[in-house]
Amino acid sequence: MDWLDEQRANFEALGNFSDRILDGLITTVQLTVISGLLGFVIAVVLGLMAGSRSLWLRGPARVLIEFFRGISLLVLLFWLLYVLPLFWIKYDITLPAPQDNTFATAAIALAINYGAYGAEAVRSALTSVPQGQWEATTALSMSWPHKMRRIIFPQAWALMIPSLTNLWVHLLKGSAIVSIVPEVNEFTFELDNLRRPTDIWFSHAFIGLATYFVLALILTLGMQALEARAKHKLGRGPSLWEILSPDPRPTPPDAASAALPRTKAATTRPRAGKETQ
Repeated sequence: MDWLDEQRANFEALGNFSDRILDGLITTVQLTVISGLLGFVIAVVLGLMAGSRSLWLRGPARVLIEFFRGISLLVLLFWLLYVLPLFWIKYDITLPAPQDNTFATAAIALAINYGAYGAEAVRSALTSVPQGQWEATTALSMSWPHKMRRIIFPQAWALMIPSLTNLWVHLLKGSAIVSIVPEVNEFTFELDNLRRPTDIWFSHAFIGLATYFVLALILTLGMQALEARAKHKLGRGPSLWEILSPDPRPTPPDAASAALPRTKAATTRPRAGKETQ
């Protein structure tokens, strides 16, 4: 009974903090979506540069990718918030200070860090496109933007989605580190406030664990739907409607008619011993 009374008190405290918890959850979702989309743009640009034959494009891309993958996200946040403004003050650069919009600074830091990881997924997906596809675009005299938009990138997109899904889920969980940034009261920051009237088990191990799991599950299912759609457009899998349909996928008539003669021929074929007799 004492445990039930304690949990009842914890849920009452959760009700009192519900507005702040909801605001923190919305902030976390906004951080995840904005930094994820911005990180995807960075990943595509760096991935295309890293896969280029030109050393002038490939060299700087490799340096940026390895640098931002090698530094800690926490260090990058502190550098953008407190070190970068010192250069602006020293050289009298008229740019907005990162402290004026800490949410944008946090989103940029997440996008740069995870965009560097995503660049490798983009580069490897582009190199996984069959060489014959590249040669076909050259034979058709396609321009670089045209062949990337119509031929190469749609095939690479279907290949890179699983890796990007993992990175986006990691970004969702990594956004908790933004709780140290001033004026960015995201979900983990509000969980720390909920811990005071309750305890760390209820706030983090129960509410936090369940919420992050649900968010990651929704994100994963959405990306899997994109993957199914991308593969279906390439003719490599069923459509999303067929996947979600409770009815089994019907066998195409051509495949059934083609399989019937082969089966009949295999059953009526005489043995080699009878032919020799």
